[in-house]
Amino acid sequence: MTKCSTCKTSIMNLQGNVAFKCPSCGKYDIVRCKQCRTIAAKFHCPGCGFEGPN
Repeated sequence: MTKCSTCKTSIMNLQGNVAFKCPSCGKYDIVRCKQCRTIAAKFHCPGCGFEGPN
């Protein structure tokens, strides 16, 4: 099951989600649910420690 990197909510079959590679290292997938994107909740890359959104 895919989960939001910030709130750990399952995002299967929900609209408004996004998944992308870490903008810093490009090695790890960052998954964001619609709610965390809307409130601009912080996320961290487990590899390099990059923190976003800036």
